Amino acid sequence: MRDQLISVIIAERPYRLTVGSEGEEELFRKASKLVEEKMQEYARSYAFRDKQDLLAMVSLQFAVDYLRLDNTANNQNVILEKLMDVDRLLDEYLLDES
Repeated sequence: MRDQLISVIIAERPYRLTVGSEGEEELFRKASKLVEEKMQEYARSYAFRDKQDLLAMVSLQFAVDYLRLDNTANNQNVILEKLMDVDRLLDEYLLDES
């Protein structure tokens, strides 16, 4: 599929983006909808002067969520490596015993 131009709306402003596939288009549309939903959530919960305040808070929240996921993935990789080491040691032990 060729690149296609789509438009998403964030903070009541349209943004034109080029995406490479239908799956990517769907991903961008879901992401823009999520940003809008989070902005509405912050608007209901906190005092703000303008949409930039809401965008800043949403950006910060997404960055924190990303860092948490990245940390979790790193921890999972460490655990997987340790499990593979244990598996290797067990294989070596079983080969030696037979």
